[in-house]
Formats: sequence, C-alpha cells, structure tokens
Amino acid sequence: MVVPALITPSMDWPELTESLEQLLKLRSIPFGMKLFEHQGEMESIQGVRRPDAVHTLDQIVAQAARLGRTVGITSDDLVGAQCRAVVGLGKAKTEQWRSGQHMVNVWFAESEGASRHQQAMHCVEDGIYEALAVSPLRSARLDPPDIALFYATPGAMMYFINGLQWSGYKRFDWSVVGESACADSWGRALTTREPSLSIPCFAERRYGGVLDDEMLMALPPAQLEQAIAGMRQLAKNGFRYPFAQYGIQQDVRAGMEVSYPAKSPG
Repeated sequence: MVVPALITPSMDWPELTESLEQLLKLRSIPFGMKLFEHQGEMESIQGVRRPDAVHTLDQIVAQAARLGRTVGITSDDLVGAQCRAVVGLGKAKTEQWRSGQHMVNVWFAESEGASRHQQAMHCVEDGIYEALAVSPLRSARLDPPDIALFYATPGAMMYFINGLQWSGYKRFDWSVVGESACADSWGRALTTREPSLSIPCFAERRYGGVLDDEMLMALPPAQLEQAIAGMRQLAKNGFRYPFAQYGIQQDVRAGMEVSYPAKSPG
C-alpha cells in the first residue's frame, strides 16, 4: 500500500533545485515522481511526453534525470511485471510474479531465494493507480510530486544525510534487496514516505544509464528543504562538499582543532 502523502505547501522548485545542485555538485537533474489514479490526469500535465516504445522504468527515470524530460507512462509502456509491481501499475503481483521463477538461475540459485527476494521488495499496492509521471523538479510540472529523487556520489549522499540530521536527529536504516534495487529507492519512498537511499542495481546501470559511482536518494519533497537548511548550517561550520582531504600522514591535531574548536568552560 501507499502511505498518504504529506501535505506539501507550494515550493520554489527552481530555487530548491539550484541549491541542491550547488551544495552537492550534482551531475544529473533532480526530479520528481508522481502516481495518478486516472490516466487522464497524467496526460493533462503540461509538456508531458508519452513513450513510443516499450521501456524499463529505469529508462523512463533516466529520461527525466539525464535529458530533462517530463514523461508519463501506464503499465502498457513497461517491459514486464517487475517494473510494474514496484509502482503498482497494472495487476503485476500475480502468483507467478511472487514465486520469482523468472529470476531462478538468473539472479538466485534456488526457487526459495527468488521468492524471498520478491517478498522483500517495497512495492506500491496494485489496483489504485493507472499512470505515473516523472519530471525535473525545476519544471514544477508535478507540483507537488509524491517523491523527489536525485543521483549523487557516496560522499555527496553522506553530506545530504548529515543535513537531514542537523536538526531533529534520527537514525536512518536502509536495506539492500539486491537486483530490483528500485524497490529500495522509489518503491520504499512511495510506500513509506521516508528518505530511502539505494545502491542502484544492474538494470538501473545497464538500462537507466546510472554511473558506477552514483547512488540514488528518494524522499518526500518537504524533506529536501530540511536537508538544504542543514547543509547550509554545516557549511557555516566549515563542512562543505566536496570534502577537502587532509593527508593520511599529517599530524591530525591541527585539522581537528579547526573542526572541533575547544569550548570555553561554563
């Protein structure tokens, strides 16, 4: 099932996107994803493109993140049940899908492991939504999207998480489902409305053009503002991305004194 979306007030999407790109030195475009109960709602989006071929959802996502396109799809535009199941389009979660037999001797040695993998995935419930759209956040065409997403290096992701934790600290726990890692990112974020970090899988890299040093973050849009405010405060404290390396053989005390100055007693 999908957790109801948080109420997101109107946001300055171009300013927010620019801040995120500058703070994290992003190489691709931050984008949003939104599910629609009716296909007509998706088709009414200004400038939406409809695919003229069958794709993986990784390819649709890449068209927003790499080419800046606004793309809308239904289940018929996706290559198979694995892509459809994660976002709840069509009646994808059949007993055949749950068995994972299509993955036996491909990704898993035995049927039991393949079935456990399918059950471990975060997936939107079937039967609620007819369509989905992705679009660059800057365009504000999905105002607001259900979730915001961006690709970044591990170092940039750590800094973003530090920003999220600056105020109202909480520990984040994420899992790795393995292949079909989109269930760890947009699948988990859509179903839990929580920040969801993933290591993109083979399909995302082969079909979605994800680079070898990229990770994917998906989260409710309002939490972007929280993270940006936190990163700006960290920058005032001298912590900025990319992190300047100190040197592995230097006396560390001078560097530590810059980051952790002695506090006056009392």
